[in-house]
Amino acid sequence: MREHTIAVVDDDPAVLRSLARLLSVFGYRVEPFASAEEFLIAAPASKAECLVVDFNLGDVSGLELARRLAAAGFKFPIIFMTGSADDTVRIQCMEFGCVAFLHKPFPEDRLTEAITRALGFNRAIMT
Repeated sequence: MREHTIAVVDDDPAVLRSLARLLSVFGYRVEPFASAEEFLIAAPASKAECLVVDFNLGDVSGLELARRLAAAGFKFPIIFMTGSADDTVRIQCMEFGCVAFLHKPFPEDRLTEAITRALGFNRAIMT
């Protein structure tokens, strides 16, 4: 069993449950969050070593969540995902420094490979 915790942030309850189940099957501990605001509140106590974040989260985008976390001193490796075919979104996320950008639906091995890469980065810390 892996000893890593992954936070998943998605405002679609079905996607959130599905990803939490999938990652649990692969041996990860999962912290599920239904909104950016929910994760922002929980971030100081989170054990997450990597974030899997939907780009479109309603009021606060996944990219805005990442920017707020960085401004607060958190350094989480981030994997963005989206159902949008807009290449501008992918470019913005890559320029921000995400580990991977996945288009929904994606094969599970793409996600697990991205998480493996992300876990090679430094653990989330407050600076």
